[in-house]
Amino acid sequence: MKILFLANRIPYPPYRGDKLKIFNLAKRLSKKHELHLLTFAQTKQEFEYKQELEKIFKKVDLIYLPKWKSALNCLSAAWDNKPLQVLYFQSGEMQAKLNDVLSEYKFDAIHVQHLRMSPYLKDRKDLPRILDLPDAFSLYWERRKKIQRNFPRRVFENMEQSRVLKYEKVTNDYNLSLVCSNEDLEYLKEVHGLTNIKLLPNGVDLDSFKAGGHDYEHNHTILFTGNMDYAPNIDAVGYFTEEILPLVRVRFPETKFIIAGQRPVPKVQALANEHVLVTGFVKDFAKVYNDASVVVAPLRFGAGTQNKVLEAMAMGVPVVCSHIGFKGLGIQSGEGAIMQTDPTRFAETIIELLSSASMRKDVGTKGVEVIRNRFGWDVIAQQLECYLQEVSRN
Repeated sequence: MKILFLANRIPYPPYRGDKLKIFNLAKRLSKKHELHLLTFAQTKQEFEYKQELEKIFKKVDLIYLPKWKSALNCLSAAWDNKPLQVLYFQSGEMQAKLNDVLSEYKFDAIHVQHLRMSPYLKDRKDLPRILDLPDAFSLYWERRKKIQRNFPRRVFENMEQSRVLKYEKVTNDYNLSLVCSNEDLEYLKEVHGLTNIKLLPNGVDLDSFKAGGHDYEHNHTILFTGNMDYAPNIDAVGYFTEEILPLVRVRFPETKFIIAGQRPVPKVQALANEHVLVTGFVKDFAKVYNDASVVVAPLRFGAGTQNKVLEAMAMGVPVVCSHIGFKGLGIQSGEGAIMQTDPTRFAETIIELLSSASMRKDVGTKGVEVIRNRFGWDVIAQQLECYLQEVSRN
């Protein structure tokens, strides 16, 4: 097949989030299919990655959209009722380039990444199109509203949640929509009455995050990973440091909490002390996971599934997490990850794990089996291939 990927961010370097997903899926699909990429570059430096992407994609087109121009786009919210995150990626140049690409090539299927890119092809019912959503964004904003915040932020978030909820109906304009967790899938079906939506989980690179060799004897390091300018992560590490870690340290006073991830905002950097380490950018996350005794994901809002949970499970490291992302895994608590929503119970579960090497090994080993069977990128790329073939035939 000849497949076009229309993405909101350049999928390189493939360190976290939506970049990671597109890179890994395309890397595998490129072995059998001809892939083309059209995406945005937000900085001049990102143009340097084109050569790396051309190892996967036959043709790569980058449209320059600096952040200042995206910010100006958002001013149109005064008269345009699209969500701000959709307006942020609005570009006449992108639309013109897309039209050129579509006139030059005949694609068997088109993969549109994210709600943010949905306007570009929502009216092209003559083309076989898949809209791949990272999660149910209206659910994300609904959960975020429940977190205490100041008045201006509350007004903004309520407005954005309302806009996203209305705009998500654009999924009906696509041949097929995909979402990464069963929880988000059922939510979108119920809220919007969707019938053209299926599951495409997030995955793990089992070559990079390989189980084996983890030392279950050490019990002194708690780890959180993720992009540290992302609101759910910022809230999670603050919440953990203030409400959960002190309870753990009563029993294990020497415990270190590692916050590992790029672009830590000042609010995150301010958490650093003799017991809390903020690393900033990490190149080798596999080593960081392997050095951890327990991985935590105490998110209080968000949707979809969490890479941090999947990666830790792949390496056999036990995870304690909130309900955010856990339900989307389709596992029982204890099969690699233990779910807790109350801060006291969250702390008690960490203490139980730190107190027992056998418990850490048991939870971790079960997680490895779950990931190998269901969340490897090879398996997920095969699922996407089937979906692309489906829309191409229809």
